[in-house]
Amino acid sequence: MIIRHYKDVQPIEMMKGVRKRVVIGEKEGAPNFIMRIFDVDPGASSPHHEHSWEHEIFVLQGEAVARDGNGVETAVGEGDTLFIPPGEEHCLTNRGTGVFRFMCLIPTGAEPVSP
Repeated sequence: MIIRHYKDVQPIEMMKGVRKRVVIGEKEGAPNFIMRIFDVDPGASSPHHEHSWEHEIFVLQGEAVARDGNGVETAVGEGDTLFIPPGEEHCLTNRGTGVFRFMCLIPTGAEPVSP
């Protein structure tokens, strides 16, 4: 069993205003899932993208807008969950005044293994 605080994992800056921590993954011996925590600064956004795997998101704090492949925007906040199926375009933009933090689960092999 591995128990640690997510802040004990060094964040990786994905782009300006977006940081990621891989808190559980292949490096820890997880055979099926990777758990990541993202921090998105006010006004910052993940890129509008898609990929071949599903992922699940749980919003930990803050306010954002989730945009789908049709450009439809839906407000999301603390406690909300999102299921993004494979191949669906998506993007999250922080529209709040504080950090937007969410947990994202993806399948093993979808995330490059950090050193």
